[in-house]
Amino acid sequence: MNIDIDWSNILTVAGLIIIKLLAIFIVFLIVKAIGNKVIKGSFEKVANRDDISKGRAKTLESLASNVFSYTLLFIFIVMVFQVFEYDATALLAGAGVIGLAIGFGAQGLVSDVVTGFFLLLEKQIDVDDYVTTASFSGIVESVGLRTTQIRGFDGTLHYVPNRQITSLSNHSRGNMRALVDIGISYDDDIDKAISVLQQACDTIAKDDETIKEGPNVIGVQSLGASDVVIRIIAKTDNMGQWAVERKLRKALKEALDTNGIEIPFPHQVYIEKK
Repeated sequence: MNIDIDWSNILTVAGLIIIKLLAIFIVFLIVKAIGNKVIKGSFEKVANRDDISKGRAKTLESLASNVFSYTLLFIFIVMVFQVFEYDATALLAGAGVIGLAIGFGAQGLVSDVVTGFFLLLEKQIDVDDYVTTASFSGIVESVGLRTTQIRGFDGTLHYVPNRQITSLSNHSRGNMRALVDIGISYDDDIDKAISVLQQACDTIAKDDETIKEGPNVIGVQSLGASDVVIRIIAKTDNMGQWAVERKLRKALKEALDTNGIEIPFPHQVYIEKK
């Protein structure tokens, strides 16, 4: 029994399907590019407003971009099914049934989304914040509905599921504290050392605009095995505390050296036996 196959018709139909798929894909790419550009431009304007921080604007931009991408992807999938003349209504109904079936196994995903929603709603975290959470510390690069990306200080990018953010320490809210402990010899005059250190602190405070309060010499912090430890504290702009601490250590050491005040350090004595 010979079966006549109309190859011309098959090739025509296949060609039309390919053309439609290519058209949908091209439109998808164009709409995605335009949408991302519009979102970026809109939030750049928002970032210039006085009532919202740049970090908050970046966070909302990241969220809007994620929502837009997921929505556009879903529309793309529906249109692909329609090319193959599959009823989109049946697709949605099937998605509902499948969603119900896997719902019990997707509790982690739901928890991620819910936690991410409250993180954004309560403004607990923004892009560019320095945070500690889920055993990671670093700078927030992205906040999404499912994951939060944290860049560690060694350069590692950590992808933290939002459900793991059960406790969060945000180090980027308000002024930060710069703290320096420096030791002097027991043989030196403590009052003179405090005066010398405070003079050095006052000089630094005049030249460094990131210092908002202090630096102030608090006094003797502890009595060590070979030194008297004096503590200095200052308040700085957010993320400026480490630079101020480095500057303080250098200036304080130089001030003590200039005034002949010793900073104790371990000595080794060798006794040669004859």
